[in-house]
Amino acid sequence: MYEIDLNDVHIAILAGGSGTRLWPRSRRKRPKQLLNLFGQRTMIQQTADRLLPLVPPERIYVLTGPAHAEAIAEQLPEIPRENIFVEPSPKGTAPCLGLAAARLRRENSGQSVMISVHADHVIADEESFRRALVAATATARKGYLVTVGIVPTYPATGFGYIERGKLLAQEQGLDVYQVERFTEKPPLEQAREFVESGRFYWNAGYFAWTLDNILDEFQRLLPEVYARLDAMVTTNALDHEHIWGQIDPVTIDVGIMEQARNVAVVPCDMGWNDVGSWAAIYEISAQEKGGNVLLGGGTHVGLDTSSSLVYSDGRLIATIGLKDMIIIDTEDALLVVPKERAQEVNALVKELHARGLVKYL
Repeated sequence: MYEIDLNDVHIAILAGGSGTRLWPRSRRKRPKQLLNLFGQRTMIQQTADRLLPLVPPERIYVLTGPAHAEAIAEQLPEIPRENIFVEPSPKGTAPCLGLAAARLRRENSGQSVMISVHADHVIADEESFRRALVAATATARKGYLVTVGIVPTYPATGFGYIERGKLLAQEQGLDVYQVERFTEKPPLEQAREFVESGRFYWNAGYFAWTLDNILDEFQRLLPEVYARLDAMVTTNALDHEHIWGQIDPVTIDVGIMEQARNVAVVPCDMGWNDVGSWAAIYEISAQEKGGNVLLGGGTHVGLDTSSSLVYSDGRLIATIGLKDMIIIDTEDALLVVPKERAQEVNALVKELHARGLVKYL
């Protein structure tokens, strides 16, 4: 189908996030990637589903923490249990992906390709998503560290941006560019300039590289991290937590990609959404009369209520005179927030923690 051999491709799903902006549905023990926010399948199940046309479950891996490993194993029984890589504590995406690459190279050729994706994104055009990953694979085999860039639809200030340089090739009908630079979450005016230029893409955190290439860059750019990761895959398991504890947290973008040699981007329009807030869920959900979105198993009766999101575990939710609101009703907590302030749920979660209300987290 793709006219490219994928037999040496391994795909890692990053599944360590907490999803605090989707509280009170998303909790520490059941973060958003383990929830069925859209349809019957959970987000991590949907992620695995869209990868299975590319590789068999034996070459899909999940990178997570100890608190979620068992739930992931239950939700993804087709993936071998040993393919769930557990990191002892959060250290950022660089040590997490570096450790996965080191583990994979123990059992595979250094020229094998590793792809990294996230467990909690929504993709409307799954075939375009897969085609971009195949194009990234072909580019990685040429010696590049590759990122997939999302064609922006508005000047977002909450995403990082990738600026393209010269055209390198075409793969799978997609243009491949050299990366000129990465920019972290710009202010609104700069984001507008980026989008209007047509040269910038959102950084979704999807990557592809050969195992040798990424670990060579770790050794060059993060030598202390590389040494400890190497020790973890060559020493007794009893020492792993101690070694891991000596690693300083760092993201793959800051630690590797922004400084790496030979970085390429594959731009793609795939209907991507990182589901970063309840407002984002509203935007991509089917709307009923008045522009309202009803989720969950409950009932909503609204008078003069429009453009609002209502989630109920089962209870009746009745509203009068509401517009652009979000109401999330769970067994032990109720959230009411204007849609335009949905990003502030993260701050609310911090306030709950500060007040000692940890049973609700």
